Amino acid sequence: MSEKRKELKVSAIENGTVIDHIPSNAVFQVIRILKLEKFENMILFGTNLESKKYGSKGVIKVKNKYFKPEEVNRIALVAPSASMIEIKDFEVINKTVVEVPDEISGIVKCFNPNCISNHERVKNKFQVVDKNNLRLKCYYCEKITAKNNMTFF
Repeated sequence: MSEKRKELKVSAIENGTVIDHIPSNAVFQVIRILKLEKFENMILFGTNLESKKYGSKGVIKVKNKYFKPEEVNRIALVAPSASMIEIKDFEVINKTVVEVPDEISGIVKCFNPNCISNHERVKNKFQVVDKNNLRLKCYYCEKITAKNNMTFF
């Protein structure tokens, strides 16, 4: 008896970016952080995919889009294990691992409801004080926002 292999592969993209090794529970957060719901080209995503390294993972493929370094660093806030793979003419031209930046602005709200950044037209700004556990110190009120208290714009 022959074993039939039942597998559906997502087609390769000719030009664009593949975001790989996203924790399965963070795929939709990455889509929101990068504002991909407003992007007009093809976007393919998968979640709870098998991963030998992580058990399960998510993947996002974005056609004809290459992300700026500051966009790549945003991903690290919710998917520190993610990698970015740039594709041109179906070939990998660059692969990078995301990295938590030293400073963050315009992505996360301050945890302190009384902070000026939550009431005035002031762009929020944080210093990353702990990259492993992701703890952010507000530039204005100096309160610490932990990963589990983060609210994204």
